[in-house]
Amino acid sequence: MRISFLNWNIERALWNPGAWLSWLGVWMLESLGHLPLPFLWALGQLLGVAAYCIAGKRRRIARRNLAVCFPGLGARARERLLIAHFGWLGVAAVTQGLGWIASPQRLARLVRIRGRAHFDACIAQGRPIILLVPHFLGLELGGAAFSALVHPGAYMYQRLRNPVFDQRLRQARQRFGSLAIERNADLRPAIRALKAGIPLFYLPDQDAGRRGVFVPFCGILASTVPMLGRFAALTGAVVIPTIARFLSWGQGLELTFAPPLADFPSGNVEHDTARMNQVIEDQLRQIPAQYFWVHRRFKTRPPGERSIY
Repeated sequence: MRISFLNWNIERALWNPGAWLSWLGVWMLESLGHLPLPFLWALGQLLGVAAYCIAGKRRRIARRNLAVCFPGLGARARERLLIAHFGWLGVAAVTQGLGWIASPQRLARLVRIRGRAHFDACIAQGRPIILLVPHFLGLELGGAAFSALVHPGAYMYQRLRNPVFDQRLRQARQRFGSLAIERNADLRPAIRALKAGIPLFYLPDQDAGRRGVFVPFCGILASTVPMLGRFAALTGAVVIPTIARFLSWGQGLELTFAPPLADFPSGNVEHDTARMNQVIEDQLRQIPAQYFWVHRRFKTRPPGERSIY
């Protein structure tokens, strides 16, 4: 009865007049998804630069993150990087609907898959696979391409406050057979999926609050979810770093599978979590403008430390 009442409330929230503006937003994003990618790239860059000018709070967060993570970079160079980042944020925003509606045929034209042999070899061996997927801005389109062109997977998600966008996003991510697992649920669904041979998308690089462990990220202690090594140990899974990168001028997107992590897990939670952060750091230094810098990654500080923000 409780579940039915909850579902009824969700359905009512989806269709009440207060949700009409959200449905308009969904329609606009899906309409943009029909346009050529070079046009979306140009539009996104323009909107991103506009957001840089008006989104003061997020601009300050990203600027502070860059100052902390790239202390050797001059102030002008960091500001240029910050502007470039907002341009790519705009591209990610206007291509959201593309990932929702694109056919497998269109995704195959737009997305170049690199290093797939690493993934296919593990599938052939029957190994459970955890895809270590950091928050790069091509993540949404890359995830759609993975599910459509490589293999359906399981992903963990956090329910959005807006019920319209929450429903549409979950529908889009599951349309090629992928499985959604709510982040606040217990770990058993994720473990069952891995043991059943379903690759797990694991996105660990956000502030974990007091539940995390403090390990270095770009030279700064960061509260980090310590579950990657535990997942790997419980399921015998291999960990494959996976990066989604937009190409310039709307030429497409690259989805790259790196070699599986060797000698992982080690059995030491802090060591494994620190190694995970190092892998992510190595990747973001290659394409720093496309990492998700507007998140307060260093929000939670060790006892006694002042806020970075």
